[in-house]
Amino acid sequence: MESPQTTIKDIARALNISPSTVSRALKNHPDISKETKRVVLEMAEKFDYQPNIVALSLRKSTSFMLGIVIPKIVHHFFSTVISGIEDVVNEKGYRIIIAQSNEDSKKESDCVHTLAASRVDGIFMSLASQGENHTHLTHIKKRNIPLIFFDRNLETIEASSVVINDYEGAFQATEHLIFQGRKNILHLAGPKGLKITENRINGYKNALAKHHIEIKEELIIPCDNSKTAKETIKNLLENNLFFDGIFAVNDDTAIGAMMMLKQYNKQIPKDVAIIGFGDDPMAEVVSPSLSSVSQSGFEMGRAVANIFLSELEKKQKGQTIEYTTQIIPTHLVIRESSQ
Repeated sequence: MESPQTTIKDIARALNISPSTVSRALKNHPDISKETKRVVLEMAEKFDYQPNIVALSLRKSTSFMLGIVIPKIVHHFFSTVISGIEDVVNEKGYRIIIAQSNEDSKKESDCVHTLAASRVDGIFMSLASQGENHTHLTHIKKRNIPLIFFDRNLETIEASSVVINDYEGAFQATEHLIFQGRKNILHLAGPKGLKITENRINGYKNALAKHHIEIKEELIIPCDNSKTAKETIKNLLENNLFFDGIFAVNDDTAIGAMMMLKQYNKQIPKDVAIIGFGDDPMAEVVSPSLSSVSQSGFEMGRAVANIFLSELEKKQKGQTIEYTTQIIPTHLVIRESSQ
């Protein structure tokens, strides 16, 4: 038979103090002395005290839970965004639930409905690449659950968002390759239909145009992972399509391209200079090390969390919420693959 869960009253009884004093000590209230806080925390640890989240949520009409929906959890970028969100909201007593859409809109919809049923206080989302049906997001808005987009947003839904300056990052990456003397630059692009894909293609094209280099549509190929990058590069080389530079939509794709180029005895960067996007930790350990566009995921996560807290405060005060789009700058990290 399981032991009953320890309550604040149990701790108060053991220390012969009031439950309200225990509660304030656990919340690090400034009116409670350091010594009282110390003994309360020690007793709470001894009793293995855990706050009753259900009771707390009923009392305050909040679950203190936040949902995060990401396309794929394996990407280092999304893990840094999550860390940035946690860095802010944990101090406010919130915990997070992470859901993965696996780039599928139907699964994304299931994730959103599950989070809503769990009574989360807000949902932070990076859109899946596959699918055009976003009624699940309309559903969230109708239920008055705060929704904030990050990295990939949807302009048809009224919600704040935090995005990377994808255009500028792509422009700088392409121009860097041009400065290395490359004039036939392959762009392994993101999934069609996403704003980040469009912005990075535009940055790529405008960098070429600025330097009076012909834009060749056959050098813009949707390809956003290592597996498809290997297949794409193999096909291009066997069909003798010449390129001397690659700007990839992410580092995973860039590394896949590098691996296939090596199999065909292409020297990097002598024959083909390469730059990725995301500055994944793998970029430093592959050989040659991969140049990349750093997109500051941790900073993005913090920005998302702070926007949520700001909108929540305005909502509680009955103030009008004005939705905003915050743009996080990028910067190049130049390594061996493009020097």
